[in-house]
Amino acid sequence: MDYTYPDIAKMVDHSLLTPTLTVEELEQGCQLALHYDVASVCILPFYLRRCADILKGSAVKASTTIGFPHGGHTTAIKRAEALHALEDGGEELDMVVNIAQVRSGNWDYVRGDIRAVVEPTHAAGQRVKVIFENCYLTDPQKIRLCEICTELDVDWVKTSTGYGSGGATMADLRLMRQHTPARVQVKAAGGVRDLDTLLQVRALGVSRVGASRTRDILDECRRRLEGRSLITQ
Repeated sequence: MDYTYPDIAKMVDHSLLTPTLTVEELEQGCQLALHYDVASVCILPFYLRRCADILKGSAVKASTTIGFPHGGHTTAIKRAEALHALEDGGEELDMVVNIAQVRSGNWDYVRGDIRAVVEPTHAAGQRVKVIFENCYLTDPQKIRLCEICTELDVDWVKTSTGYGSGGATMADLRLMRQHTPARVQVKAAGGVRDLDTLLQVRALGVSRVGASRTRDILDECRRRLEGRSLITQ
């Protein structure tokens, strides 16, 4: 094993985006994220301010979504969402590209749409993940998005929302890592449900995963590390 518990925990964005979650479940999810010391909580936008308050003073980032889950919001609305999220304490924003415009090859629109979120977020000293929703795209479209995201200095390119017809695949993760420089990180979302899968995507150069089964993944990580410690004693 070539990892420590923090190596794994700090790859996890604990996902609290299911629309049926109750306020009590959102509260519990934030506390779980604190307990496991994950990278961030990605929470429904209306609860971001409360999430940021709970996480204040910890090493767990408060994050939310922009243009989620379909990406079809106007650019002006996405920018307004980003500004509001920043006011509410958002430190990482996960935005969805305009899938229709990507599929139509309207790259100037796509670039402007992403820039409208990236610029104010970076100006505020915070970070952006750009969600492609790869299940609907061709490889050339994914590659072009990687190029645009590199031009705009986004912080992560991300495979999926978790609400499309498919999630992260190993092939897509390899492609995204191949077509972005080291300064642009890669996030896998949709389908990372256990530690073994997380370790597989980590080996491909993925630095973050979106996960709703955080407890299961990190409890298993602790069990394996404790077992290793006993063996080496």
